[in-house]
Amino acid sequence: MRRPGTSAKARSKPATTRWRLRLYVADETPACVNSYANLKRLCEEHLRGRYSIEVVDVLENPRLARGDQIVAIPTLVRRSPQPRRVVIGDLSDTDKALVGLRLS
Repeated sequence: MRRPGTSAKARSKPATTRWRLRLYVADETPACVNSYANLKRLCEEHLRGRYSIEVVDVLENPRLARGDQIVAIPTLVRRSPQPRRVVIGDLSDTDKALVGLRLS
């Protein structure tokens, strides 16, 4: 039941939820470098102090990429909170990235 004065967004993800994100890249290609910068900006704007980012270079650690079924790079995987979410691309379209991560 909805409590007066609370929005659906406020009820869905408490402010204390810790976000674990894994960004898959390949070397330091421009798209991969941009994806990290865009992700860092999004996290600071929307999750300040409540997130961790793990960057995985698929050229150095292909086993992790296989485990997460990565088929394109850059790819962001939201490991927590559940459910797992995947966003492909450099995250330059802020609105699409927020929707993909379920932050909006």
